[in-house]
Amino acid sequence: MTLPAKETFGFQAEAAQILDLMANSLYSNKEIFLRELISNSSDAIDRFRIERFAAPETAGKEPEDEPRIRVDFDKEAGTITIADNGIGMSRDEVIGNIGTIAKSGTAEFLRAMSGERRGDTALIGQFGVGFYSAFIVADRVTLTTRRAGLPADEGVRWTSEGKGEYTVETVERAERGTTIVLHLREGEDELLNEHRLRSVIKRYSDHIGRPILLCGDDTPVNQATALWARPKSELKEQDYNDFYRQLTNDFADPLAHVHVKVEGRYEYTLLLFVPSQAPYDLWLPQSLQGVRLHVQRVFVLEDTDRLMPRYLRFVRGVIDSADLPLNVSREILQGGQAMDHIRSSAVKRVLKLLKDMADGEPEKYATFWKEFGATLKEGVPDDPAHRDDIARLLRFTSTKHADVSLADYVSRMKEGQDKIYYLLAPGLSDAASSPHLEAFREKDIEVLLLDDAVDNFVVTALPHFEDKRLQSVAQGPPDFGDLEDAADKEAAEQAGADYAGLVGKLKEHLDGRAFDVRVTSRLTSSPACIVANEAETEFALAQRLRGTGLPNQPVLEINPRHPLVERLNGERDDPRLADWAHVLFDQAVLTSGARVEDPGAFVTRLNTLLVSLASPAP
Repeated sequence: MTLPAKETFGFQAEAAQILDLMANSLYSNKEIFLRELISNSSDAIDRFRIERFAAPETAGKEPEDEPRIRVDFDKEAGTITIADNGIGMSRDEVIGNIGTIAKSGTAEFLRAMSGERRGDTALIGQFGVGFYSAFIVADRVTLTTRRAGLPADEGVRWTSEGKGEYTVETVERAERGTTIVLHLREGEDELLNEHRLRSVIKRYSDHIGRPILLCGDDTPVNQATALWARPKSELKEQDYNDFYRQLTNDFADPLAHVHVKVEGRYEYTLLLFVPSQAPYDLWLPQSLQGVRLHVQRVFVLEDTDRLMPRYLRFVRGVIDSADLPLNVSREILQGGQAMDHIRSSAVKRVLKLLKDMADGEPEKYATFWKEFGATLKEGVPDDPAHRDDIARLLRFTSTKHADVSLADYVSRMKEGQDKIYYLLAPGLSDAASSPHLEAFREKDIEVLLLDDAVDNFVVTALPHFEDKRLQSVAQGPPDFGDLEDAADKEAAEQAGADYAGLVGKLKEHLDGRAFDVRVTSRLTSSPACIVANEAETEFALAQRLRGTGLPNQPVLEINPRHPLVERLNGERDDPRLADWAHVLFDQAVLTSGARVEDPGAFVTRLNTLLVSLASPAP
């Protein structure tokens, strides 16, 4: 075929920015480039092995040689070469994969690399820009490749000095795979040393499952053995930490891990890690999950919620099955009993790992909860089968303590208390100042303060814990159960009778705004509050469903012990009672964290009443 002429292209804008950062930032750990390029080579080899099963009509024509990654250097030329016999790339793939960045986290990477974190190499692997790390040490990079299944005359050579442009030309290349030549910058000669390169490979890539050959030697530098397949007795904590870093590109050690080989009806191995810090994309809808599926040690699939449920998306690691076919697809996973069993087992192992951490290493668990607690809460509504186990792992802030578990709360319940009380609020400061807590503080009853967006769904899906009902303090009439004695009940009934006339007048004036008005024993120092009347809709959910933030059926509760309410009860025929009714309602709306529908009318009424109170008596 006719080879097209050499073409020159400009980098995508964000790619050019990243190249500039690589070339001009002072990195504390320049050797990171070798880890990134070796990892890319390993992935390319894995993809080729998958394609041999998925598309044998193309990849199956390639010679079945042993997978390998070669690293070499030329001191005289000042170059380092990394070569693999993986899947390779076509011309379009080279332009698409290297000339542009389609990663969702690119913008986040650029923001994170500004300011104090500029030069933080820990960010490179997290954001999928590993190839560009070559320009940390090189002022020119040449990549030569041929995709498996394409003829030898469709090889591709890509060259760039990392300054905004790159060239692409078609070349002859007999073997499939990719070769990258790094022309080192001045001052980087210390990398042109076999001992130096060997130590870097051992440090960062020892657990790569493909042999890494150095300087023409046929003996692999790395162990080239799947770590999860080795007996636990041979492994040290540092081995697990090193493997975790290689797998995730995280520079921090994991908090904990579980490594188990299961034999029985299904045979599989789990090696799962709990990170010590949340990834940048934990809350992005398109974020990837971190468990990779291997079949008989061959990587076949990653980032699917069939491997790990969404609420455990922070878990990283490997699941290796001996029972799934090598050409496994997402469709097979959706309907496979083996995968259902493996997934269920993996979830149980992770939850037990977290329980053991919570029971035996509370400080470490506190770190986990700070990073991933809100994510774990999603499992309460999403995973009924493990709801009780997840519920015991939950932690909250209460009116008395921080880091409260539901079991802690139950163990401290007052004699006669039969409910777990909670308050949903936009933030802890809003919850702490809420008038809904006044009577509970007076009675010394602990209340959980829930301020995560997911908390509404947690309490809706978890109506009981250890036979104790979860009860909102801002929904329905106040319910103190056996904590309210006969005198309290008698006083409440008497207040209802004494203030019946005022309640009736307020209902008239607030018709169309308040669903109901009633006397309450919930308040001690505030004149009024807003509560949700409907039992089936939580206050926080209604806030999201309605623009004002009010529940669908807002009820105004008035405090018969407050001086203002007492005065209004004695002046029910005052022509200003309508203004007082609306001011009371709007004040209660504000203290609930909702929005006043007509701020101008509220201010006008309030000023009119203040002027009348300040005026001297006639």
